[in-house]
Parts: sequence; structure tokens; C-alpha cells
Amino acid sequence: MTERRAAANDDNGWAPLAITLAIQAMVAMALLAMPAMAPRVAEAVGVSAAYIGLYVAVAYLGAILASLASGAAVARYGSIRTSQAGLVVCAAGLALCTVPVPAALIVGAVLVGLGYGPITPASSHLLARTTPAHRMSLVFSIKQTGVPLGGALAGAIVPTLQLRFGWQLALLLVGAACIACALVAQSLRAGFDDDRNPARPLALGNILEPVRLVLGEPMLRMLAWCSLVFSVAQLSLTTYLVTFLTDSLAYGLVAAGALLSISQLGGVLGRVWWGWVADRWTGARPTLAFLGGLMAASALATAFLPAGAPHLLVMAILFVFGASAIGWNGIYLAEVARQSPPGKAGMATGGTLAITFLGNVLGPPLFGGLSGAFGGYRASFIALAVPLAVCAAALWRGRRGGGTPV
Repeated sequence: MTERRAAANDDNGWAPLAITLAIQAMVAMALLAMPAMAPRVAEAVGVSAAYIGLYVAVAYLGAILASLASGAAVARYGSIRTSQAGLVVCAAGLALCTVPVPAALIVGAVLVGLGYGPITPASSHLLARTTPAHRMSLVFSIKQTGVPLGGALAGAIVPTLQLRFGWQLALLLVGAACIACALVAQSLRAGFDDDRNPARPLALGNILEPVRLVLGEPMLRMLAWCSLVFSVAQLSLTTYLVTFLTDSLAYGLVAAGALLSISQLGGVLGRVWWGWVADRWTGARPTLAFLGGLMAASALATAFLPAGAPHLLVMAILFVFGASAIGWNGIYLAEVARQSPPGKAGMATGGTLAITFLGNVLGPPLFGGLSGAFGGYRASFIALAVPLAVCAAALWRGRRGGGTPV
């Protein structure tokens, strides 16, 4: 069946990749819309901008729960329908976030996370059965460019929408884009949800089955724990970059948003480039080890940027930081799919992402807490480099255990 579907995908072009890429971009934009204008929203609500880390953490708590339940949901309803539901829930969460009280923002963050969580497991399920083995890292990496692409859209568009229409209407417009994407996806549902099983139960007792699967497989377990550290780097960069640039380097909000887009653009290009490198030359694990080291070096370079640093230097450092801290996901997810038991790529992805998302939950609050304790964000970037270097070393030592190109 897998071979027939892969051959069909060659004939059908890149339709599965195109729709999963678009969906990934929309939910990423929904998640990052608030961080992209954090100083203005914080001012309107009457809280510190540092609390944006709490917003992101709460969103990822919702994403953990949704990713754990996504395996059964995909099996019962199909990848496309599960993704459509996620887009609608994200839009509902953004609408609730327009109510300028902290409680509404917290509940809205949970909804955005619940919508975000099932998207990657659903797309991995679809792509794993429609992608030839020799293109796995590249295809998964291209699909995962939806995350930095969504972040780039958030950085480039959301601050401008906020200045023109206000932060509340900006959130509603992002939600409307999510709804539009869900409607477009409907035309593909019949063809790509043909493996769904409507009789599959959605039992809460099975919610930890994906985690048990991952922890029982040594290779999946190592990848999952390294992804936790990498996700701390990715979310700390994405969540606090605008605030760091405005507070520490005296950038305006729109200029800082543009630099956020530069880092996300680095992630877009990096995901494609690293996926191609892993498939053609180095293999998954050596590439991940290199990226861990590059993240550590970029975090240190960011920490030591002086006020008044040349704009081109700031752009270059943040581009490289984005290319590494955002560029690793596709290779990681492709390797998870390779190492998964047959037919369980979606479940294994959900289990590993629960651990990945735990880094997203813990990372931003810890990063913000360190920044508060030391009076700035530079100490947090320095601290971030240490676990990244440890993971790079661990991945390099384990590079012979399946890290060769497929």
C-alpha cells in the first residue's frame, strides 16, 4: 500500500505536500501572532511583556494534549479532517484572545494550542504513506518550512496590521485566514482521507500510548529528548526576539518584527537545505548534531550583540540562528517516521512531539525567568548554549546508529 501511494504521489505532483505546508503555515502564524506584537498587547491588557512566555507555554500545554490524542483522531477522521478541525480551533482561540483580560488570553492560548497540536502528526501520517523513502528528509523539511513561514508572515504582517487596525482586529484577520485554509483543504479530503476508520474509538485511556511507544524505542527516545532542548532554543528565539530587540538593542516594533521575519526566513531556507543535505550527503543524525552546535554558537553571538551593532551584522546572526534553531524539525520528523514501527508514524510523531512540546512549555518561562533574574535577555541566551552543546555531542556520538542517508 505504501509503495502504491508513493507512486501515486509522484503522478499527483506535490498535492499532499502543498496542502500540509499551507496548513502548517497558518497554524504557526496563529500561534506566533501574539508574540509578534507582544509589547502592544501587554500594554493594552496591563501586564508585563515578559508574560508572553507564559502565553506560549500555556498554548503548548494544549498542544501536548492534542498531539497525544491526534493518533486516534487521524485514524478515525483522516489527516485532512483532523487538520481542518485544528485550523478552526486556532481561529476560535484567536477570537477569544481579543478580549483584553488575562483570563481570556489564557483560555484563548489553550485553544490555539489545541488547534496547533494535531497538525504535525496528521501531516506526518499523510506524508509517510505518500512520500518515497529517498525523499523523506527533503519532503518533511519542506513541509516543516510552514512553521518559520508562518512565523515570517506573523513578523511581517501582524505588526503592520496592528498599527493600521489595532491588535484585536489583527488577531481576527489571522483567524479568518485559518478558516479560509480549512475551506480550501476540503477539496482534497476525499482523496487523502481514504484510509480513515470511522469505527476507531477515541478512548481517553489510550492517550499515553504514543509516549509509551516512543519511550520503548531507544532511537525514538534519544531523538525526542534532543528535540526537547532544540525546541527550547526555537521557541525562546521566536518568543523573545522582538522584545529583546526593542528592550536591549533599541529597535522599533516594526523593525524588530522585520528582523523576526529574517530569522524565520533563515528557518524556511534552512529546513529545505538541511533536509537536502541529510538525504544526499550526511544523514539525519550527523546533520542534527551539526545544527545543535550551530544553535549554541548563534545563541552566544546573539547574547554578545552590543547596542548599536551594525544592522547587517544583526541580520546575519539572526538569519543563521533561525536557519539552525528553526531548521532542524523536518530532518527530525523524517527520522522519527523512519524509526517508527510500520503503520505507526502518526502515533510515534504524536508521542515524540509531546516531549518536543514539553520543551516549548518549559523553555519560554525559564528563558523569561532568567532574563528577569539577571536584568536582561543576554544571560538567557548564554545559558541556552550549554544544553545545546551537550545535545550536539550526544547526537554526534550516536551518529552511526542509523544516521546514514536513505
